[in-house]
Amino acid sequence: MSHQHAEFQERLRQLDRKHAKAAHGFRARMRSDGLIVVEPQKVVRSRISGKVFVLFLVVGVMFKGFLVAALGYSSYDARVAQLAQGSFVERGGAFLMQRDPISTRIAEELRPILR
Repeated sequence: MSHQHAEFQERLRQLDRKHAKAAHGFRARMRSDGLIVVEPQKVVRSRISGKVFVLFLVVGVMFKGFLVAALGYSSYDARVAQLAQGSFVERGGAFLMQRDPISTRIAEELRPILR
């Protein structure tokens, strides 16, 4: 009885996996021999999670704050202004590297440590 029960439970697990895959819809395709095969659609997931994106933003803002603290406000602003005179990509970089309140606050905290 236990062997039959184990086989039955395995069939139920297979059906559950099949239904979970089918929850995102089906796709029908015709094989080269003319047989139409219905398969569950694959789910495309991003390899970059939200945590990684937020971490990237935090590190970027902290890097800007470090640069502002190391170079000084006027020197940093002059370099960003010079970058804004360049090509399209350089202007985009200058836009991203403009001082913002958060990076300025980080620079204020780091400035005594760096000097």
